[in-house]
Amino acid sequence: MSSENRPSVPNSLNEHWMPFTSNRDFKANPRLITEAKGVYLKTHHGKTQIDASSGLFCNPLGHGREEITEAVTKQLKTLDYAQPFQQGFGGSFELATKIAKHTPGDLNKIFYTICGSTAVETAIKIAIAYHRAKGDSKRFRFVGRERAYHGMNIGATSVGGMINNVKTFASVLMPGVLHMRHTHLPEHKFISGQPDTGAELANDLERICQNFGGENIAACIVEPVAGSTGCLVPPKGYLERLREICDNHGILLIFDEVICGWGRMGSVFASQEFGVVPDMMTLAKATTNGVVPMGVVACKDEMYDALMDSSPQGAIELFHGYTYSGIPVSVAAALAVQEIFEKDDIFNKVKGMVEYFQKSIFSLKDLDSVANIRGQGLMAGIDMKLNTKPGKAGFETFKACYDVGVNFKATGDCLIIAPQFICEKKHIDEIIDKLRTGITNYQKNQKN
Repeated sequence: MSSENRPSVPNSLNEHWMPFTSNRDFKANPRLITEAKGVYLKTHHGKTQIDASSGLFCNPLGHGREEITEAVTKQLKTLDYAQPFQQGFGGSFELATKIAKHTPGDLNKIFYTICGSTAVETAIKIAIAYHRAKGDSKRFRFVGRERAYHGMNIGATSVGGMINNVKTFASVLMPGVLHMRHTHLPEHKFISGQPDTGAELANDLERICQNFGGENIAACIVEPVAGSTGCLVPPKGYLERLREICDNHGILLIFDEVICGWGRMGSVFASQEFGVVPDMMTLAKATTNGVVPMGVVACKDEMYDALMDSSPQGAIELFHGYTYSGIPVSVAAALAVQEIFEKDDIFNKVKGMVEYFQKSIFSLKDLDSVANIRGQGLMAGIDMKLNTKPGKAGFETFKACYDVGVNFKATGDCLIIAPQFICEKKHIDEIIDKLRTGITNYQKNQKN
């Protein structure tokens, strides 16, 4: 069946087991998206919605970008696939050069993966391989953080800290993983930007070093701003202290910038926005504008050099990779994205919209069911007050907002708002107006 003749509602919803979804609830009242263009989506009921979270934070340049479509189509017609092992094609090297021009410090070596989860998995392996190459094979521990999300592969789940993602799979997770406390304190109420208090929470890493031996820890991984859990912004001085502790103990610092990266925080990367350079960064999502999957690990030159120097000439230096590492179609999309970043001056455009967005999102603090709001750059989290059980308020509010034409990601009782970088002030206004209407409708429904 051609795509032109495909029905907007499939004949059966029974066979598809949907990810991170209340399948029974969804299939009783499906929410299907049929079209997307710019900042707008269309549902199978023919209603238009504004995309208030850039898809899953992965479509910041808007939907239906012709430049990306044309680049992908041209690539598929020329070279649809090239083996990434012991072979290559020019585009992947060109893209690595372009990415390295933006990465902070000397994070100039680029390793391609499939997505954010596999980027984290790869960073974990590279950390171990690096220490071994340096003759330090005793380092096996990793330190993550409560409420962190790093993906759903075994390694990524192990270093993550969202309890519902972890508890079912606890028996198969990596050994030797420890977690710091998250950075959200009770006094962090309705704060835009970095809280003034809480930097001392970084000392959790020092305590872990004292209790388990810093010499046994390979790496510490954090999201500069915890995204999927609800935009937890680091306290002032927190990331700087993590960097200091890692340096003191020879621990690698990994920033997961899968959500934060490519402009979301105001600078190209959150590491630059907060002035702290990690040893590795993981990227994905906006790298291809969410059109095709791709993950990236950016590493310091010194780490790459250590693996090269410790391996015999002609030997494979890192026994790791994927069938779809840096494949032509993903690279083509990512190269087109890089051109859009430059042509449309995207990063400066984001910087110019941050203040307006932050002021606008905090205008919702007067709503009775809103417990808290926090934000950084073009991202914010709106906590809803508990409604009988965790998660109910967030899900019910999401559905109420969906019905009035605003689409976003909700985690638990937090509404996560991350508008597209192409938004104008009128689009921010539309998002806020529809959020107010949807949240108000949710409140009314609770009283009936």
